[in-house]
This record gives sequence, C-alpha cells and structure tokens, in this order.
Amino acid sequence: MRNTTKLKQILLKYNLDLSMEEEGLLTMTLLDKVTGKMEKFEHASYSQLIGKGYSHLLKSLKTDLENRGRKRKPGMDLPEL
Repeated sequence: MRNTTKLKQILLKYNLDLSMEEEGLLTMTLLDKVTGKMEKFEHASYSQLIGKGYSHLLKSLKTDLENRGRKRKPGMDLPEL
C-alpha cells in the first residue's frame, strides 16, 4: 500500500503532527480525534514512520472492535431473520 493511502487512513482517526530534529530524526505525533489519546513515533525514514502510524491505527481499530464486542451483554444478540 502506498504511503499516501496509509496517511489518508491515519488522518481519518487522528490529527497528525510531523517534525524533524536537527539529526534528521523524524517525529510523528498522533492525537486521537475522539478520545484525545496521544501517541508518538520516531524514525529516520518517512516510509517507516508512516508504516508505524498505520500499524498503530490497525491495532487501535482492532482493540476498539474487541472492546465493543465485550460490552454486549449475553442474550442481547439480534434475533435471526
């Protein structure tokens, strides 16, 4: 998948800040638009940095889905049609 596609997906869930230190180290800070939770990633390569952010996005979406499934009470399933 291209970095621009990954970046678009990341931006659907997070506000993003990119910066570079004098040593050439890139820093990406993700701020969740809903919860306000912040994550920070560092890497010398832009591609690797976007990959880390995208991987974090997938993990957070998986966790969100699992948590929603746990909140459902037994016997509260939708009736079969």
